[in-house]
Amino acid sequence: MGNNAEGSYLMLSGLQHFQFCRRQWALIHIEQQWVENVRTIEGQHLHEKADQPLIREKRGERLIVRAMPVHSSKLKLSGICDVVEFVKDSEGIELARVEGSYKAYPVEYKRGKPKKGDEDVLQLVAQAICLEEMLLCSIDIGYFFYNEIKRRVEVPITKELREKVIQIAEEMHHYYERKHTPKVKTGPHCKSCSLQHICLPNLMVKRSVKSYIERKLKE
Repeated sequence: MGNNAEGSYLMLSGLQHFQFCRRQWALIHIEQQWVENVRTIEGQHLHEKADQPLIREKRGERLIVRAMPVHSSKLKLSGICDVVEFVKDSEGIELARVEGSYKAYPVEYKRGKPKKGDEDVLQLVAQAICLEEMLLCSIDIGYFFYNEIKRRVEVPITKELREKVIQIAEEMHHYYERKHTPKVKTGPHCKSCSLQHICLPNLMVKRSVKSYIERKLKE
């Protein structure tokens, strides 16, 4: 699951699951349950080009590295960046077997369009933290390429977002160490969840209503 010798690293990609729904994250990353659906298949298709391990591609002043493994001992997370772009910059860092100095920018490929929530953004920020730690550099910007709108979206890597990623990573480890799957809070987002048949949120709501009525009757 990670590249830590003690096996305590969690998957960086789990950040977006955790932010979307802590129960969904636990079902996938603690209980190891996953339901294949149209969304995940489409996502895999989109990633086919990106998931070519460490292929370098030179485009003028840019060096493109695909499927780059990353990790952070601070977050205890590890994963793979879809693409890391190294852009020639006098204030950047030196890279092995490459002339000049470069600045690094993580680029994530997404199937749809920008989401209302910040789960994708937090994953990108976590990638930036990993790259900073590995390359001893500073990253203030990352990018998304959304397949539905066919364009890039620039994302500032702010102090507030960094602090939120650190907090979420700590929560993830807390749940994982306890092997605890939290109860679900139902909402409209449940309809788009690929684990709804495993999670059975409607059944859980009925149970909670039943227990509430029973408790009230006993009072």
